Amino acid sequence: MSIRINLDVVLAKKKMSVTELSEKVGITMANISILKNGKAKAIRFTTLDKICEVLECQPGDILEYTKDDK
Repeated sequence: MSIRINLDVVLAKKKMSVTELSEKVGITMANISILKNGKAKAIRFTTLDKICEVLECQPGDILEYTKDDK
C-alpha cells in the first residue's frame, strides 16, 4: 500500500497510549490498533478529524504517501 500510517510516531511524540487515544476518540482499542499497525483499508473523515483534534495534529502528520516500487 502506498499510504503509510504514522499514528505510532504521533502517539510517541505526544506521549499518549493507544488506550488513552481510544477513550478520547471514542473508538475501540482494536480499531486504533488496526490503524496504528497499518492494517486499515479505510478511515472515516469523522474518525480522522477526532484523532487530529485529540492529538492536536494535521492529517498529514498521520497519513503519508509513499511511491510503490513496482
